[in-house]
Amino acid sequence: METTRGVWDAPRAPPRGPATPVDLSGTWNLHSSDSFEGDTLALGIDFATRKIANLLKPQKVIEQDGDSFTIHTYSSLRNYLVKFKVGEEFDEANKGLDNRKCKSVVTWDNDRLTCVQNGEKKNRGWTHWIEGDELHLEMFCEGQVCKQTFRRA
Repeated sequence: METTRGVWDAPRAPPRGPATPVDLSGTWNLHSSDSFEGDTLALGIDFATRKIANLLKPQKVIEQDGDSFTIHTYSSLRNYLVKFKVGEEFDEANKGLDNRKCKSVVTWDNDRLTCVQNGEKKNRGWTHWIEGDELHLEMFCEGQVCKQTFRRA
């Protein structure tokens, strides 16, 4: 007696564990920035600092080991360092930015690395992703969105 397999009997691939969708590692130089002023205004950064920051051409150095990240942002005004593991909430002190503390969590949204920062400011965070040879960054805060593009150094 011959048996036939129905669709429900088809062999299934074993479940996959968490995968890192993309490698963001590298040294990246700012190429373009759109609406930076609005984002810094929403963060409550003072006038003089906003004007100076708008002239800067920061460099990002991203170190990635699986889902563990270290992101250095260097500029002639201030440097910023953040370390995190995807999916784990961490305390973030935005010293050198707006000097606020928040609870942050970073997750993968397909091939985009997204951070939600919970604190004084509403709807705050950022998203990184790569298109072609460019690293994209969207920073958002209280309805303002800044879009930046970086190129490999």
